[in-house]
Amino acid sequence: MAELKQMVFFDFEMLCSKKGILFEDMEAIRLGAVKYELETGKITGFDRYIRPQEQSPLSAFCKELTGIKDSDIRGADDFPEVFKEFLYWVGGVKKTRFFSWSTSDLLRLKADAIRHQLPEATIEKISKRYVDFQAIFTKRAARTSPSVEKALSFYGLAFTGEPHHPMYDAYNTFRIYQAFEEQYVKTDLIMLQQFIFLDNELPSNDIINQELKKILQKDLHDFFVELNDAIRMKDAWKLVKKNKKACREI
Repeated sequence: MAELKQMVFFDFEMLCSKKGILFEDMEAIRLGAVKYELETGKITGFDRYIRPQEQSPLSAFCKELTGIKDSDIRGADDFPEVFKEFLYWVGGVKKTRFFSWSTSDLLRLKADAIRHQLPEATIEKISKRYVDFQAIFTKRAARTSPSVEKALSFYGLAFTGEPHHPMYDAYNTFRIYQAFEEQYVKTDLIMLQQFIFLDNELPSNDIINQELKKILQKDLHDFFVELNDAIRMKDAWKLVKKNKKACREI
């Protein structure tokens, strides 16, 4: 694999309906992304509307949720052309790591690539270099899968830009990534609050280790009590089985 030179965070807006719609039919109608160059720190954006094969007017629900109008996608390029522009903007898949907030964006890419019979090799290259950053963040710092807005709030950050605008969703995912990587002490404190102190207010820095020690000691005590109970139950069951066997022999 080529040396990593840049990171691309991407997000799709898709066809949607309040009544529900099969994922395979939720064609992409907008692709947004930001590219971060590791050497220079330069950030650039990508934003394109996509004309879906489904030509029915967008549902009122979809218009309200995404802010996308029928006129935005009516004159837009189709998925193959937008994806071609996206690859040109990326400038080299092999030197790129791709991120999104949940795998739904990668699955959308794969589904629409199949729909439009795009080369599998290119999609496979992206898949091999793809990271579900929501999953990483959740495993490290949250009990449940948070929204982008919620993850930002853990670091005292507010959402930048328009909600449900895929380029801004991608940019804010990048901001979470930066905070996660650079503010490692803060990330540890988020983890403690989520998993140990369970959303209660964190103790002050001078006593946090003391409080953490108390909680861990209590957890260890409870664990060994339960373990002893389990051992006693196992021994009791062995005795019952032994007596049953003895009764049969009599």
